Amino acid sequence: MLTEADLHQFTGTETWFRHSLNRKMLYTEGVQFFAEKAGHGAYWFLDIVATELMMLHKEEPFLAITLASKDGKATITADDGNDRVLYTREIEYTDCPEGEWKFYLSENVLLLPSEY
Repeated sequence: MLTEADLHQFTGTETWFRHSLNRKMLYTEGVQFFAEKAGHGAYWFLDIVATELMMLHKEEPFLAITLASKDGKATITADDGNDRVLYTREIEYTDCPEGEWKFYLSENVLLLPSEY
């Protein structure tokens, strides 16, 4: 089972991953680890970031993204880093582990807070 402590081991990246739906978006080893280990894979989350949040990122240079999962449902929110919510999306079903999973999107790179 994925835990928040598992993600704290990532403090940088040696390998960059390019998203297939939006070639401008890169993501780090920590984000790749999350996508592989969260339930049956959370690549759906990366798809949402690549197709919806990258559009918002064109206007906002920094996004703090939270994936909050509870009772088999999830909410994705993005703010400007100063708690001004710019985006919200409800997910009706997920097997993502419960909790609040945080990410940053900066300079077309999705990364974990510990990798920032």
